[in-house]
Amino acid sequence: MNSQKQMLNTDLDPFPMKMENPGNTEGNFTIPLRYRRMENLHILFWLLKDISWCMIWRPLGIAMIFPTLIFAVIITIRTRHFISEFYHNLAVVCWILANSYWMTSEFFVFDSNPINFYDYSYKDLAIIPFALGILLLAYFYFWLRPRYKNQVETM
Repeated sequence: MNSQKQMLNTDLDPFPMKMENPGNTEGNFTIPLRYRRMENLHILFWLLKDISWCMIWRPLGIAMIFPTLIFAVIITIRTRHFISEFYHNLAVVCWILANSYWMTSEFFVFDSNPINFYDYSYKDLAIIPFALGILLLAYFYFWLRPRYKNQVETM
């Protein structure tokens, strides 16, 4: 009965990812199978988006932005309780945003148009989400992680 109750609680928990033996610095991070499936599907969408960009298949490339980005945001929300996973997944969201903007700028041929700011073009605006991702990881590695280095969640 107790194991059934525990199983039901896990099924109802929207964020059942957990650290096994959290007091142990060598703890194991477990991910439910349904989340792993979503992550794998996310990779498929991402690859389809980038292959479409490479092959200049505009409709498929644009269509793949949405599931790729939505899955990345869902994965980020689900890992918000684990600081390392959260910041790395936020950086992935920024990367997908930058990459999608860059792809779109090339598909709709405004990538090389100047923006009247030094010698920058519209494609160069992709640096903003790329840089945001780098800043998030820098904040994690140089500010948060050193302050919580004994916690397993900071890996």
